[in-house]
Amino acid sequence: MCGIAGIYNFNNEAVPVESLKRMIDIMRHRGPDDEGFMQFGSKSEATSPVVVTSMNSPFTFHLSPYNIGFGHCRLAIIDLSEAGHQPMCNEDGTIWITYNGEIYNYLELGQDLKSKGHIFKSKTDTEVIIHAYEEWGINCIQKFNGMWAFAVWDAPKKRLFCARDRMGIKPFYYYIDKERFLFASEIKALLVNPFIDRRPNDKIIWDYLVNEYVDHTENTFFSDIKQLLPAHYLLIENKDLSIYRYWDLEPNTTLSDITDAETARQFYELFEDAVCLHLQSEVPLGTCLSGGLDSSSIVCMVNKLLFSNGLANKELIGEQQKTFSSCFEDKRFDERDFIQEVVRQTKVQARYVFPDGTDLLDSMDTMIWHQDEPFPSVRLLSQWCVMELARENGITVLLDGQGGDELLAGYHFFFQPYFEYLLKTTQLKRLVEEIKFHSKLHNQPKLPIIKDLLRFIIPGRFLELRKYILNKIGNNENPNSWINKDFSRQCENKTIGPSPLNDPFKACIYKYLTKYRLPSLLRYEDRNSMAFSLEARVPFLDYRLVEFIFSLPNTQIIRNGMTKYVLRNAMKTLIPEIIRNRTDKMGFVVPESYWLQKLNKEQILDIFTSRSFSQRGYFNHSELLRSYELYCSGQPNVNCSLVWRWMNLELWFRKFIDKRGFNENFAD
Repeated sequence: MCGIAGIYNFNNEAVPVESLKRMIDIMRHRGPDDEGFMQFGSKSEATSPVVVTSMNSPFTFHLSPYNIGFGHCRLAIIDLSEAGHQPMCNEDGTIWITYNGEIYNYLELGQDLKSKGHIFKSKTDTEVIIHAYEEWGINCIQKFNGMWAFAVWDAPKKRLFCARDRMGIKPFYYYIDKERFLFASEIKALLVNPFIDRRPNDKIIWDYLVNEYVDHTENTFFSDIKQLLPAHYLLIENKDLSIYRYWDLEPNTTLSDITDAETARQFYELFEDAVCLHLQSEVPLGTCLSGGLDSSSIVCMVNKLLFSNGLANKELIGEQQKTFSSCFEDKRFDERDFIQEVVRQTKVQARYVFPDGTDLLDSMDTMIWHQDEPFPSVRLLSQWCVMELARENGITVLLDGQGGDELLAGYHFFFQPYFEYLLKTTQLKRLVEEIKFHSKLHNQPKLPIIKDLLRFIIPGRFLELRKYILNKIGNNENPNSWINKDFSRQCENKTIGPSPLNDPFKACIYKYLTKYRLPSLLRYEDRNSMAFSLEARVPFLDYRLVEFIFSLPNTQIIRNGMTKYVLRNAMKTLIPEIIRNRTDKMGFVVPESYWLQKLNKEQILDIFTSRSFSQRGYFNHSELLRSYELYCSGQPNVNCSLVWRWMNLELWFRKFIDKRGFNENFAD
């Protein structure tokens, strides 16, 4: 895992080396092991590139031909030698790359490329990308299995080629105007350039405050900065930027004639291979363990590979696998009972951290700096503490269960589109049975289920009828009275378009994988891990596994009131039965209501009553204060997530827009 940055001056002016240096310095936490810089002239084929490995080298000879520059800071994972130094080039210096990520099938691709005559100088996946680009051009990304964000300068074609992995695990941000194009792994690296405006994007802020959306479009919280979306690549040729999508989940295709046993077998084999590939490393590895189905499956699979198959590297994992968990003394949020079930079965070395919220705002100050953009829940603190704990225990690579809930419909709200699917396909008998199972297993009365189902099945053109029916059966929706009406009128918009799928259940999964939730969770994972120079890996997002699950009949995902049916079926004999049959949903949670209502109330009120907060123009200030007081008194008309969003937005404004405490050397 690394940090990448680059500048391409269209007007042929020299790239300011100091700018590249600042961009890499502010991301030093992403790659503390090495740094490198490259400059190249797009207009002069006779000028060879200058590679700078030490920033003490003089730059007076870097004249106007050098209008393209790459920067890189390295966290060494594969091939720890100097041969892994970046930016890296091919044999004749005509193809250059700066790259962040892991190509898990690099050994297989490397052998294929060697058989075609390519000569390798290192054992890195970086060099595999270079030769793959030489061999297959931009179509090389179709052959990669992994997570990546990279930029390739093709000197003979005078073309910049940038790409991001299918699921968006690795970040890529950019800025473009008539004179230049800049890119980086983190937004803050772009902001060190004074010509980039810190103007906030009000439409994204509206989506964040009202809908809890983040990372759902190419736009960011900064009006002039965009992200390259997952499964996309961009090309710059003759100063023109073009963006293309190279991969998507196939809509409306389902494996209809497949048995439970065959589905479980295929899933197990894919999952085992995905975990095995994610264990490739030359540095120590560990695993996250929350006590849930996803993380427990990874931990138990790693253990099998470690001891039964002998496929895992004991030198780097240890004689016993190391796991890292967030726990609480409050039993309502504590999952140690489930974690201990996995520990007893696998004999892992378990490590625990106990976030208590006493230094919440101090921790948030640091987290906001690393995240670059607001985040909608204080729950990130739990993951943050787990990442810190892993690094303190000498871990550099950490496997996590991220993506399992979105892919396998692990959240309880997925039941409603599943019910709609059953209704739409006239499977009425199964619909009645599933509502009964859901009500019994999750202790939920049937009336709210029916009420929620009406939200889906009564179309928008009958909005008034829907409101009437929902009110009659107990709908208590409250308007967003805390928001400034002028701001709302200006910014209210639908930023998430229709799904390309006809199946409402698969459409919901598709949106949560590509828009609503997973993109933001991956951003949090990347920044929280990189803050501690830690590489997080997510085996559930192996694209082969994603494609397979997405092609399954819906009854392989939800059945008999239980989510993740295929995973539960495949994990028989591998994970403890008490976990395999869990129907509650926690994950890395925190007692956020207590933290926001009582423990930090005085500090939060200081924020809400501050002059800067009241003058942002986003809030009906008096109504917001009233809502917070009701929330603290136990009569909430808002939830803790909304309270957090109000506060987090202000803290982000102060650091990134007002530049209060924004330090380019913060990580030091």
